Amino acid sequence: MKDILIIGGGWLGKPLAHYLQTIGHRVAVSRTTEAGVSEINDVLLTGTLIDLKGDVNTITSSIKRAQPDLVIGCFPPGFRTGDGEQYTRYWDKLVKACQSAHVEKIIMVSSTGVYPEIAKTMTEDDASLSIASHNKDFTLKSKVMLQAEQHVIDSGIKYAIVRCSGLVGPDRHPSRFVGKMKQVSSSAPANMLHLTDAIGVISFISTLTSNAIVNATTPNTVSKAEFYQAALDSVQSKHPLPPAVQQDDKRISSTHVEELGYKFHYQHTLELV
Repeated sequence: MKDILIIGGGWLGKPLAHYLQTIGHRVAVSRTTEAGVSEINDVLLTGTLIDLKGDVNTITSSIKRAQPDLVIGCFPPGFRTGDGEQYTRYWDKLVKACQSAHVEKIIMVSSTGVYPEIAKTMTEDDASLSIASHNKDFTLKSKVMLQAEQHVIDSGIKYAIVRCSGLVGPDRHPSRFVGKMKQVSSSAPANMLHLTDAIGVISFISTLTSNAIVNATTPNTVSKAEFYQAALDSVQSKHPLPPAVQQDDKRISSTHVEELGYKFHYQHTLELV
């Protein structure tokens, strides 16, 4: 049994906390407001107030009160809300607070958005801050996330980084994304991950004694056009698929985490719809 603190009790963090609690761990979940903490407490979890916009000393004190063995950073980069530039600062402060609080291990929930937009199979070795620094194929967003990862890698604390593909699951059915698409590729692979496997990989990786960086993505897939058409069909939607283009893109490999011993609940992305 471990004492675990999850930073971020959102769509992924909250069910992750429930799962870890059901298998015997003591779990606390952070939110940034008192109202958010109350929401966590209302669903039979232990809420705690931590706002990474605050100073390191305040964050450190909050972590020390929770006394976690393991801290899981489970919050999005915030690019869509215009907060992406703060992401590396949040991770810098969180790492420093974990160092001061003598946390044993950090797990960072990252994204396969760290990889460049190149039509090839991407393994974990294909993205790092040093590779991206002088490579025009990496976007600014990729470099921001890789800088955040580097804070964890350089922390001196045991760590694992889980790079998740596009997340789907309860209240996030892939058919709902179609309306926002201007086009869809019939040759680019659909790199997707179900909530169940996101939780599964994070839980699995927390048990490893060595440091690790892993991709979390459904092992087998189809093109984005086929995937999203299947998603529409599964809910009997009449919404038309956007215009199809022949634009290749990266495919994310799940081989490494499978070789470490994780078995995916969903083996194919068409099972996700």
